[in-house]
Parts: sequence; structure tokens; C-alpha cells
Amino acid sequence: MSRPLLSRCAAALAGLALALPGAAAAGILAQGAATPVLAVQPAPAQTAASQQVLVLFQLPPDHVRAGGEAGGGYADTAGHAARRRMAAKLADAYGLRLVDGWPMPLVGVDCFIMSVPAGRSPEEVATRLAREPGVQRAQASHMFHTQGVARFQPAALRPDPLFLAQPAARQWRLADLHEIATGKGVRVAVIDSMVDAAHPDLAGQVQVSRNFVAGVPAVAEDHGTGVAGVIAAREGNGVGIVGVAPRARLLALRACWQLPPEAHAAGGTVCDSLSLAKALHFAIDNRAQVINLSLSGPPDPLLGRLIDVATARGITVVAAYDRKQADGGFPASHPGVVAVADQSLAPPPPGVYSAPGRDVPTTQPGGRWSFVDGSSYAAAHVSGLVALVSEQRPLEQRALSLVAARSGGEIDACASLVRVSGRDDCACARSPGPPKLAR
Repeated sequence: MSRPLLSRCAAALAGLALALPGAAAAGILAQGAATPVLAVQPAPAQTAASQQVLVLFQLPPDHVRAGGEAGGGYADTAGHAARRRMAAKLADAYGLRLVDGWPMPLVGVDCFIMSVPAGRSPEEVATRLAREPGVQRAQASHMFHTQGVARFQPAALRPDPLFLAQPAARQWRLADLHEIATGKGVRVAVIDSMVDAAHPDLAGQVQVSRNFVAGVPAVAEDHGTGVAGVIAAREGNGVGIVGVAPRARLLALRACWQLPPEAHAAGGTVCDSLSLAKALHFAIDNRAQVINLSLSGPPDPLLGRLIDVATARGITVVAAYDRKQADGGFPASHPGVVAVADQSLAPPPPGVYSAPGRDVPTTQPGGRWSFVDGSSYAAAHVSGLVALVSEQRPLEQRALSLVAARSGGEIDACASLVRVSGRDDCACARSPGPPKLAR
């Protein structure tokens, strides 16, 4: 931990007895890394996800259904078995290994994942498979990386001691926003690594928890826990932080997994096409109103189709903007997605919003808190804000149009909420002095 960082935090924490550990968490520069707390070793099938292809078979139209859960409630057992046999024959013919299959009726496909032997190009194999009779589409499986880093962890905390350290407390007048809305009852899907639902700032906030990652032990992980805290940490519970939408209900959907430092240059959190597709399908099918994707990777046709279904149903999809990629990376670059960058660097390009994403205190596994940086956490702020807006306008189909921005893409959270609340002014934006604690 650097002394300049402590100096910056000291002003925000004036009057608060905050004890910090003597040793800082290691600096992490890789995309999506968080300080390894409960790191796990991915199974070989997961670490080799970049050597896999997805093969999609068309479902008959009458298999598309409304409501219910994805996958588990799929009733066409005989049809799925027949398509699985077709997939197995194709895998044998091409020298591949059939790994898994997952029905996705929302986009009308049965999806099968096949492992490609080392030395062969998944893109080339997918191109050949796409020409086979009965195959609607084939694509290489892509890898995605989360967009945030954790830097140090407070060791001793007083009641709500980190609220005044939250950038949103001052920049967004968070306590005053909560006089208007708290996100009550809004369902926010956090598609990420595993959320620690037992954390004291998240206890009771997770309405649904599902694991879509195969072959990796299911333990609480840094990145997903941190994103969930920014969105919906409990208010007034005497510890930690206050989420942007503290009365929202989280769908904690594990589609990513945390790598140990020895498996990645500096640790990290990664996802693949199939795990993300499963989680997206579940979120849509289970009526999420906001979907948070604090991750980035290459364009992915299957994920793009699912995002299109989500936005067509009025779900707001929020994604982290990757400044290392010319277009901000996928899914931030996908039409209809709310792309969000953090405020620490130059203003983002037109159409990309900026939100607090530096020196953000948030939740970590094991009942701990960390200060984090990155567009992952900026996106989480916006997902929380959309939940506040959705509470005021539950039937609004285009939440993106409700988010006001100042010059340079910086979100004006107060103006956004006041616009939909029917109030005449934006008193929270003009209110002098430090923010009051949320009630």
C-alpha cells in the first residue's frame, strides 16, 4: 500500500478510526484481477476453454417458452437426446471431444461445446462444422476478463465507516439519492465470479444464486463479491459500505472463476462463452431488470443474440468499457448495451458513460472490504443507478435514455433520478456540505 493512497483516503475518512494492515495487497495490473483471497485451481476443461468450439442446433419453434428456469425446465428430452447424438457423431468425425450441452430456448438453439485438440485452430474447425447439415451455427469459444483490481483491505471497521470514503457518497450525493429511491425490489443480475452471499454487507441481498461454471470448486471469489457490494451492499447495518441500490435484489450468477497467481501473470478472473451464455439465458428467463457484465472480450455471436433478446424485453444491460481495445471490447461495444468507463483516465469516446471507478471501497470474501479500481466497478455503479431509476419507472423500456450525462460522459446521477421521479429540482446536486449517512 502506498502512502499517497493513504493520504488521499485520510481526508475521506476524517473522524473515522480505520486501521489498515501493515502489509498491502499486491498490486494487480491484469484485467479483472482481484486480490486472491480464496483462489482455486481451475479444472483442465476450464483452463483450455480457448481450445473449444460451440456448435448450435436449431430448436423447433414450439420449444420456445415464456417463464420458468433455463435448462432445468427444458421438456423436450427426446429431441435434446437426438441432437446430442448428432453432436457426438460430429465430434467423432472431426476428432473432437463432446464436453457439454445446454438448451437455450430463448434464442432457439441447443448449444454443444466440443474440445479441440492442441495444435488445431478452433476458428478453422468451427468454420468447417458450420457447413454440416443440421448445424445452425458454429463458433470458437471466447475468453473474457473482468475489468477491475483490488489494492488493499481495511482490517478493522467501525459502524458504516467506509460510507464517507465511497466516491459516490460525494460525487453522486448517494444519501440524498436514497431519499428518492433505494432500488427496492428491482432484480439485478450480477454475471460474474461467485458472490459471497454470507458477507455481512450482502447477507439477505442475494435472492438467487446459481453456478454455471463446471469443474471449478464453488467458493466465494473477489471480483463478483466486490461488484455485488457496489451495487447492493446493505445500508444502516453498522458495518462497511452502502450500495448504490441497497434494497435491490441480486441474482448472483457465477459465470466466471478466479485464477490463482501461479496460473496467471497477476491472478485474475476469467469467463468463457458457454458459462456466460448459460448465465445470460437464466437472467433473462428469470425476469432480471438489470444485467451487470463487468467484463470484456472479443465479439461473440451467441452472447450477442442473448443480449439482443434481453434488450428487446426491456432489460438494461450494463458492461465495463475496456480502454485497451479500440472499440471498448465486447459486450460494451454491442448495440443497446450501456458502456461504462471509470473516471480515472481521459474522457471516454461519445456514447460511453463514465462513473466512479477509483478508490472504491467494497466487499470481499470472508467478511472483509477492499479498495478497488477499474471500469468493472464503474459499471456496477451504473447498474445500481439504473435500479434506482427502475424503482421509479418500473415499466420504462429504455433505461438508457433516463441516464443524464455531463460533458465528457460523466453521469449526473441526481439529474437522472430526478427526471423520472417527478421532482421539480435537483436539490441533492446543489446540497452544500458533506453527504449525510443513508438511513
